[in-house]
Amino acid sequence: MATTKNESCDSNSAVCSSGRELRGSTPSVIVIGGGFAGLAAAHALHNASFKVILLESRDRIGGRVYTDYSFGFPVDMGASWLHGVCKENPLAPIIGRLGLSLYRTSGDNSVLYDHDLESYALYDMDGKQVPPEVVTRVGEAFEDIIEETKKVREEFLEDMSVKQAFSIVLERRPDLRQHGISQKVLQWYLCRMEGWFAADADIISLKTWDQEELLEGGHGLMVQGYYPVLQALAEGLDIRLNHRVTKISRRYNGVKVAVENGTIFVADAAIITIPLGVLKANTIKFEPPLPEWKEAAISDLGVGNENKIALYFQEVFWPNVEFLGVVAPTSYGCSYFLNLHKATGHAVLVYMPAGRLADDIEKMSDEAAASFAVLQLKRILPHALEPL
Repeated sequence: MATTKNESCDSNSAVCSSGRELRGSTPSVIVIGGGFAGLAAAHALHNASFKVILLESRDRIGGRVYTDYSFGFPVDMGASWLHGVCKENPLAPIIGRLGLSLYRTSGDNSVLYDHDLESYALYDMDGKQVPPEVVTRVGEAFEDIIEETKKVREEFLEDMSVKQAFSIVLERRPDLRQHGISQKVLQWYLCRMEGWFAADADIISLKTWDQEELLEGGHGLMVQGYYPVLQALAEGLDIRLNHRVTKISRRYNGVKVAVENGTIFVADAAIITIPLGVLKANTIKFEPPLPEWKEAAISDLGVGNENKIALYFQEVFWPNVEFLGVVAPTSYGCSYFLNLHKATGHAVLVYMPAGRLADDIEKMSDEAAASFAVLQLKRILPHALEPL
């Protein structure tokens, strides 16, 4: 993988810098953004004999896919599942060719999205384990509530939040209301739904939350992490790290891209794969401006937030289950810990807050955030060890 910073045109390239152009017979493309989308696009174009340069603002590729090796083994701190373990998934051939292992966490249509309700342990704030039959019964009630919200969606022309729809359903269906520990478990299921969308239920759209198309085959955790897949896609590409794009100009005969350090790149076309958050921040100027309908879509779409705090311990002291959960009176107070030991053999728990809780934790220092995660763990396992 090349990570050069050329400041002038290469006589063998149709993609040029420093404002000088070199047009060639081979079509040229600038790919902006080195996440999965950008890497896949550049990989496909490179294999089709296009001249390609990929510009990435960070000092690494991957975008929200980031495999950390600071513990001496891979831990995905960004995306970590393959959603849709089937041959139709475009990542499946690469994962298979690389011989990477998947740990299956759920089949299709699980109430917990990426987990089956088979290997878990839920606790209340006092460290008492919730009986499995209660978790199962409330899970069935949660699915019934979800089905009832579809009727609410059909009744109202205006959109509303999932949380508001839940309130309407529970007002109409007293039999679905939960009390005591069951109410706390219901909030935990809502917490897991919020984790799936990385947003609180009061901003998840009732009309569109279930409109995504999921591939069949369930969900599998990437045991060796996603970085080997990134490496495979990046192989042979001309990738320029630390190249923050500031302006994209479309011209009659191609595209001109300006970078923060003053370098100019020119090509026949550009593919823009930058994150929605960057588009919202308006840090890149488009010339001519984006169409109004596109700017409106960028403005209207929301950006979710989920954090991961990986805790590495000297030894395993928790139950041999896929995940641990803390139930609470509100979804904000609930917690979820992914047990990586089950899949990888390493004594690691990953605390995964989402939505408003994730926003609040991001305001903390790394040390304070880790301490907060340990505090949540000790609420359910009082004799928990301190992480390494």
